Amino acid sequence: MESKFPSRWFPLLVLLPTLAVCGLFLYYPVAQSFSWGLLRSAFMGLKSMYVGTQNYVRLFTSSDYLHSLWVSVLFAGGIVFLGITSALGVALLANRKIRGARIYRTLLIWPYALSPAVAGTIWLFLFNPTAGVVNFILRRTIGIAPDWVTSKSLAILLVVTAAVWKNLGYNIVFLLAGLQNVPGQVIEAARIDGAGSWRCFWRVTFPLLSPTIFFLAIMNMIYAFFGAFGLIDVLTKGGPDNATNILIYNLYRDAFMHNKWGMASAQSVILFVMVVGLTLIQFRTTGRRVHYGG
Repeated sequence: MESKFPSRWFPLLVLLPTLAVCGLFLYYPVAQSFSWGLLRSAFMGLKSMYVGTQNYVRLFTSSDYLHSLWVSVLFAGGIVFLGITSALGVALLANRKIRGARIYRTLLIWPYALSPAVAGTIWLFLFNPTAGVVNFILRRTIGIAPDWVTSKSLAILLVVTAAVWKNLGYNIVFLLAGLQNVPGQVIEAARIDGAGSWRCFWRVTFPLLSPTIFFLAIMNMIYAFFGAFGLIDVLTKGGPDNATNILIYNLYRDAFMHNKWGMASAQSVILFVMVVGLTLIQFRTTGRRVHYGG
């Protein structure tokens, strides 16, 4: 039955509140970022002048910005790989039929409910070089107390691990739902054909989970580039020696600490284009291997 609206303007009227909110809080700021990226601010950001693409040239010829770009790529790669693999392992355990399974599954989700600032504070207390619980245990057991915050290699390891833990519940929810939707008769047929546990998982379960894993790979990448700011701000503030200064934190520094609004806007445009480009590459490469079934 074909539905008819009382007027051809009625659909537009219904969409108008959504379009107004999106235009004010999404489309206008994006357009403003593109325009500000062509300006250079001066006098504490109170004045600006048109410089064309000079901001972009300065960024891509800056060793500090290229270092920040490289740190961001490593950071995102670690979050995507470690986040999905660890969540998949936990989801496989949580999917087992045991007593109190619902309670365990609920407890696994709670880290995602924390704000990044709160999660960062928890990890800062745990890994505090002098009063942290982790160093207390290490000092008592093997006699070492690493300085997690001031060591370059340990600092990046700390923020990656904290970010993976923070997003673990999100990944577990989707993977657990995917595992519970795997047809039991398919796995049973594979076992009857002689497939062991590992072969059954790799040849049957994993291909059926590929749409979920592909989705989580994209969401974790977006989280790594945009959502980990609070953790880094609390834990390391981009240090030591810019070892954890990812792109979003470098943008924050230029905008709100140094009042370089033109450079910060250019960085936001680069970050936006880069994430969109990586997402498209994932769709063109990894997306072809995704099995949706039928």
